[in-house]
Amino acid sequence: MGYMHKEFLSGNGIYGCLHCGTHFAKKDKLNSKQYNGQYGRAYLFDHIVNVRAGEEEKRAMTTGVHIVQDITCMECNTYVGWTYIKAFEPTQKFKEGKFILEKEVITDITRDWVL
Repeated sequence: MGYMHKEFLSGNGIYGCLHCGTHFAKKDKLNSKQYNGQYGRAYLFDHIVNVRAGEEEKRAMTTGVHIVQDITCMECNTYVGWTYIKAFEPTQKFKEGKFILEKEVITDITRDWVL
């Protein structure tokens, strides 16, 4: 595997890793706060950075079966959520290519708003 560079996001409203502070997403890429993950509440994002994706797997979720990849922080390797690769239900297709970040493992890097 080649060298992975860490991307630093600028401005206010930046979500990052609770453990090491690596930037993940800007607040304006937040799609919804109405999701649940392994640790409780989870957020759906249109775009995130600085994560590594694991193997694709078929997973039964409350909204149907999806093909997903778990994602980890590229710096400290902490599990932070998953990405949707494929949704089988027509009403769930909007999730394809989007990302879930678990609220319990992220923080407000810029400390200017509430999670």
